[in-house]
Amino acid sequence: MRVVNLGPDPSLAYRPECHEKDQTEFRNFESGDLFDRVFNTYKQMHTCQTLDFVKQKHLDWANCNHFSMTMMENINSLDELVDESDPDVDFPNSFHAFQTAEGIRKEHPDKDWFQLVGLIHDIGKIMALYGEPQWAVVGDTFPVGCKFQNSIVFRNSTFEGNPDVKNPTLNTEFGIYKPQCGLDDVLMSWGHDEYLYQVMKFNKCTIPEEGLYMIRFHSFYPWHSNGDYMHLCNEKDLQMLPWVKEFNKFDLYTKSTELPDVESLRPYYQSLIDKYCPGVLQW
Repeated sequence: MRVVNLGPDPSLAYRPECHEKDQTEFRNFESGDLFDRVFNTYKQMHTCQTLDFVKQKHLDWANCNHFSMTMMENINSLDELVDESDPDVDFPNSFHAFQTAEGIRKEHPDKDWFQLVGLIHDIGKIMALYGEPQWAVVGDTFPVGCKFQNSIVFRNSTFEGNPDVKNPTLNTEFGIYKPQCGLDDVLMSWGHDEYLYQVMKFNKCTIPEEGLYMIRFHSFYPWHSNGDYMHLCNEKDLQMLPWVKEFNKFDLYTKSTELPDVESLRPYYQSLIDKYCPGVLQW
């Protein structure tokens, strides 16, 4: 495994010392201390994420033949990673995993599968520790193979180098797809959402369909937050959309510098892992 050196031990560098954010401060893609890092990540993503690139990544990763690891081992590995596309946090992803899960647990104490999705939703980012550049791992997702909609972050300033922009077939509303074909048949830009979904299916994990939609489409902001790409959705997608929106509340607004006591939470979440995706998984 390739270790990504992203700074000092988080216990020393990321202790809470600043005020909690107002909700209007989240997902600020126009300014802020992290702007240059975020913009450069999206610039690379929007230049290189083509239809052909996405098809190749499915071949590279969806067979889950890279390594074997338990779910908790994967979560622990995220201490090595800070998401370079995220304008809201500058601490390792494992802390955000427990933040999200605990936020869901408070409001949905009867849905243990939902809590587990909160914990694991970002662990597909482990690809960044195995050689993938962050622009092929993190950030908002969008369909390839059809017109890039204006609701994609940095849409007007980052796509000019993408070869698909110059292909007329790929620049209509539907592109290579049929109306209401369903998101199952749409190729999304490659990243941790699609990868973890493929891992869940490959390992026959028993998280309900609602949870799988949260995993697969939680970064699809142009859809669940801006209402774009509805012309590609079928009835199942529309039924699942409220669940993705509900998840997004916790994914976004539980991000803060109030770091959870991870060690005290591990036994509870290990019991959920043992229930829905036990043992050593193939990745």
